[in-house]
Amino acid sequence: MAADDLIAPLREALALSPDNVPLRRHLADLLLAHGQPAEAEAEYRRALTLAAADMGLQLGLVRAFLQQQKSSAALALVEELVKRPAPPPEAFVIHARLLAARGEIPAAIAQYRLGVEQEATVADAGFEAQLGIGGAYADDEVSEGRVRDRDDAGPAAADVERPRISFADVGGMDELKEEIRLKIIHPLAHPELYRAYGKRIGGGILMYGPPGCGKTHIARATAGEIAAGFISVGISDVLDMWIGSSERNLHAIFEQARRHAPCVLFFDEVDALGARRSDMVRNAGRQIINQFLAELDGANASNDGVLVLAATNCPWHVDPAFRRPGRFDRVLFVPPPDAPAREQILRILCRDKPAAGADMAVVARKTADFSGADLQGASLFGAKLQDADLSNTNLREATLDSAVFNGTNLSNAVLEDAFAFNTRFEGVTITGADFTNVPLRGDALKALCAVAEGTNPITGRDTRATLGCG
Repeated sequence: MAADDLIAPLREALALSPDNVPLRRHLADLLLAHGQPAEAEAEYRRALTLAAADMGLQLGLVRAFLQQQKSSAALALVEELVKRPAPPPEAFVIHARLLAARGEIPAAIAQYRLGVEQEATVADAGFEAQLGIGGAYADDEVSEGRVRDRDDAGPAAADVERPRISFADVGGMDELKEEIRLKIIHPLAHPELYRAYGKRIGGGILMYGPPGCGKTHIARATAGEIAAGFISVGISDVLDMWIGSSERNLHAIFEQARRHAPCVLFFDEVDALGARRSDMVRNAGRQIINQFLAELDGANASNDGVLVLAATNCPWHVDPAFRRPGRFDRVLFVPPPDAPAREQILRILCRDKPAAGADMAVVARKTADFSGADLQGASLFGAKLQDADLSNTNLREATLDSAVFNGTNLSNAVLEDAFAFNTRFEGVTITGADFTNVPLRGDALKALCAVAEGTNPITGRDTRATLGCG
């Protein structure tokens, strides 16, 4: 039977019963199965205005996005979906595919396994081969998403980044920035002066403090400030089950940094690699620490131009030998930001975002004890835009979940395909705004229809028509 012969009766039935969610979902599924993803997307969105929490509808919308190559929109929606209680197993597999496409293989493997553990029928042998997982790959070159370390192969080279951020993108931490300038930046800018006094260009700084306060961020900004390379080293990049391999991996990372000098070498959670030797019961850990100390000293190779930064939440667990001059001779506390620093962080986070009417000083005062990571999370979800001017703004496919628009000017704005579940609009101006495929319902829809008028100059669509006002 032709697709039109199946779809036409469903459309007729929906004309008589427009609020029938199962029927509209069946139509959307049928459209998607017959290669009409744009029409399927529209039907899924209409169904979601009636049943916003339906995970089956949200998963269908993700599939429609994927068929149209809207990967960013699909990823944004499926990330929220897998965080909910008891999501469909297929959502984990789709999330894994999207993560794999971005090169995030370990995260993709974790998501894929969550889906398969819940429902074995969602397993995909071809995708498993791409990830390099499963029993068939126990002896293969690729296992668990990683290339095996063969006896005839040396350790893999570390990735050298070229960060585009600088100290201007770091809010607060002025004392820490000055210490880094004195220890790292000025020696590179004036090498002849430092050499005249017999000072080595390079060295190390150990940062400690609560999680989320910007230790990794300022390390990356340090590299950007001096246009240097940046190598971020995690525990998995060094530790190996075979005796001697961990030391070889650590040496290879330092050699990579020396070849790309000037280079910032950043060790996160350094206490896992440099723990107190007096607390150890196994000799293998001691050998890693000895290798680490030798590399910091530059015993067999010059460390000129290699700038070593390390971060930990527990500095008392780091072996005292690391704090000897020439190694991590500066130990600096990175505290949670104070009110002026929080205001500066918020301004940086909201840069190039439609937040012109937000009073950052007020927000900073109300976010006492927030870390930089806390502020970043607060700035991306549930935004409260008081009297902001968003006229003529392109908000296509924007994520506006739980946001509050109070007195906001949305004249001639384009909000097509925006995610706006649980969004509130109070006293807004929407002359000429385009709300095509925005899932609005109930009081929010009534409030907008009461003030809707005009035609959008970009899309040519009538505001009332895009809202579906009666």
